[in-house]
Amino acid sequence: MSKYIIISRLTDEGGKTLKKNASRIKEMNEELKNMGVKVIEQYAVLGNFDFLNIVEAQNETIMAKAVIELASRGTIRTETYMAIPIDEFINSMG
Repeated sequence: MSKYIIISRLTDEGGKTLKKNASRIKEMNEELKNMGVKVIEQYAVLGNFDFLNIVEAQNETIMAKAVIELASRGTIRTETYMAIPIDEFINSMG
């Protein structure tokens, strides 16, 4: 399993949805799980983004499909990064 970091911003519509139903966040975690993406850690953050999620997925294709599904709803905009464990990175340096 590969790890990814998803940072996201709510759209105006997403903000309205969240205000009406804050538990929607947990519902989305279940939806991601059903798409093959497991949420490992999740944070609400202050600044240019609203949320930071550390997730796992089998591969980039599964991750891309899940992020596109989320974006298609119009409630959130994301940036996704692959995360390499530091020991794995150090070992790859030879």
